Amino acid sequence: MINCFIISILTITILKISYMIDFLYSIDVAIFYFFNHTLSVGFLDKFFSIITSVNNWYITYVILLGLCFVKAGLKGKLAVIGLILLIIVTDQTGYRLLKEFFARPRPFDVLSDVILPIGPTGTYSFPSNHALNNFAAAMFFYRLFPKLKWALFIGASLISISRVYLGLHYPSDVVGGAIIGLAFGYLFASGVLYLEIYLADKKNKRTES
Repeated sequence: MINCFIISILTITILKISYMIDFLYSIDVAIFYFFNHTLSVGFLDKFFSIITSVNNWYITYVILLGLCFVKAGLKGKLAVIGLILLIIVTDQTGYRLLKEFFARPRPFDVLSDVILPIGPTGTYSFPSNHALNNFAAAMFFYRLFPKLKWALFIGASLISISRVYLGLHYPSDVVGGAIIGLAFGYLFASGVLYLEIYLADKKNKRTES
C-alpha cells in the first residue's frame, strides 16, 4: 500500500515537472518567434548581423582598453588585465564546459521555419557565449566605472538580442548566459577592487617607511 502511494506521488511529480518543462519551452519558442519572425525586416537583418560579429568590435575593444590602461591609473591597468582573464574564463566555461554538458540543439536544428540572415553557425545552444561574455564584461566594468553603466548594458543587451533575432539561440540561452556572465563579472570586479586597495595600501606603507 505504501509502495503504491509513493509510486503514485512520484508519477504525479514527474508529470508535473514534464508539464512545466513543456510549458516553459512553449514560452521560450513563442518569444523566439516574436524576435525571429514578427520583428524580421531588412534593416534589422543588417543591423543585428553587424553587431553580432565579434570581428566588427575588435578595433573598438583595442581603443577602449588602450585608453583605460593609459588614462585610468592603477584601476585601469588592473581592469584591462582582469577583463582579459575574465573573457578567457567565461568563454571557455561556456564553450567547453556548459555547452558540452547541456548539449542543447540550436533552434534551427529543431524548428523547421527559422529565419537565418547569416546562416546556421555554432555548436550547441545553451548558454549563449555572446550573452555570457558581454554581460560579464558589462558587470565587470560597471563595478569599476559605474558611469558607463548605460552604454555597457545597452550594448550587451543588443548583442544578446541579436542572437535570438538571427535564429541562433533561444531566449533562455541568452538569459542563462547573461545571468552566468553577471556572476562572473561581479566576482572578477570584486577581485580587482580588492587588489587595487591592497596594492595602494602596500605602496603607501612603502612610502611612509
